[in-house]
Amino acid sequence: MKRAFDLLFSFTILTLFLPFGMLISMLIVIGSKGGIFYRQERIGKHGKPFMLLKFRSMRIDSDQRGKLTIGMNDSRITQIGLFIRKYKLDEFPQFINVLLGEMSIVGPRPEVEEFVSLYNTSQKRVLEVKPGVTDYASIEYFNENAILAESNNPKKTYIETIMPEKIRLNQKYISNPTLAHDLKIIFRTILRILKN
Repeated sequence: MKRAFDLLFSFTILTLFLPFGMLISMLIVIGSKGGIFYRQERIGKHGKPFMLLKFRSMRIDSDQRGKLTIGMNDSRITQIGLFIRKYKLDEFPQFINVLLGEMSIVGPRPEVEEFVSLYNTSQKRVLEVKPGVTDYASIEYFNENAILAESNNPKKTYIETIMPEKIRLNQKYISNPTLAHDLKIIFRTILRILKN
């Protein structure tokens, strides 16, 4: 049931979003050197790596200067990148990951290996399900970049404060991964984006 819902929802969203996606793609190409998409290896279900897709919102090779984005004033972010990040439009290509079976609509947000390697045994439970486009942590930490921007040591703040709380919220979802639960999280995500 969940897989069928993921396929139907993703196909519908991608179809409706296509004209906007084409416009965003054109603005990305015009605005800065580089491709339309940004691909980054993330860790999926059972620890299997996959390439997560996003619209490129930063200048090329920006992740060589760190994997965390520090606020919206991060000099690596392009002009169009500021806009698509604000409204989470950069995340839409991940519905392709859902169609490919690498992600689900709702599930723990996938992390990079650098941070997954720090999980303890209990925290690794989040790897028992497919990662998702959205989850409770995405809603709770909608403005995560702003929080990190206020820190003297963003990486330490993420590892010691934000990441454990995200995992706790993900474990809350894992305890009750029903379609009704998914619909609740999707609805709350939409409301949070509209409030931005």
